[in-house]
Amino acid sequence: MLFSSSVFLFLFLPLVLIIYYLALRRWRQGQNVFLLLASLGFYAWGEPRYIVLMLCSIVVNYFFGLIIEKLRRRRKFSGRLLLCAAVIFNIGLLGYYKYAGFLVQNLNRVLPVSLDVPQVALPIGISFYTFQILSYVIDVYRGNVPAQRNILSLGLYISFFPQLIAGPIVRYIDIEDQIRHRSMSMDKVYDGIRSFVAGFSKKIIIADQL
Repeated sequence: MLFSSSVFLFLFLPLVLIIYYLALRRWRQGQNVFLLLASLGFYAWGEPRYIVLMLCSIVVNYFFGLIIEKLRRRRKFSGRLLLCAAVIFNIGLLGYYKYAGFLVQNLNRVLPVSLDVPQVALPIGISFYTFQILSYVIDVYRGNVPAQRNILSLGLYISFFPQLIAGPIVRYIDIEDQIRHRSMSMDKVYDGIRSFVAGFSKKIIIADQL
């Protein structure tokens, strides 16, 4: 689902805003659950096969964060090893989907082998959410933020649809408070609408044409 598509502009976004602000206005935890489900639905619209990949990445890194925080306080060396394991897991996952075919092609050229080149489709947004996950794990290791105990809140941070497929990469430390509690005012709504319209106009009128 593209931000400039009719489905997003006239169906998905209005429904999300209406349900979020009206039906869930007084249920704060419900807001996060709803935004998580909406974000997963947004992603599944274009890549239904890879929603499981994202969910697995969320679950694995949720436990990485909890264990790294625990080991960092007691055994710094063990915490460092686990951080390395988290980095290898995430970069390895990203590297497989981005460079598996490229690597095998070059091996076939350099070495006297004839390996089958894997046809691996690149999941949309995998670079963005992988580096967001890494920023969270690294911040937990450094002690900049506590590990998130609520897996739904961590899932929302990773899968939040406005920046899922096109960025920017947002550090967990910068958005942690907004996940826990948010406030709404007409000034903020006005600023959000103005920013959205300005960015949307630049994309449609300038970027897409160029």
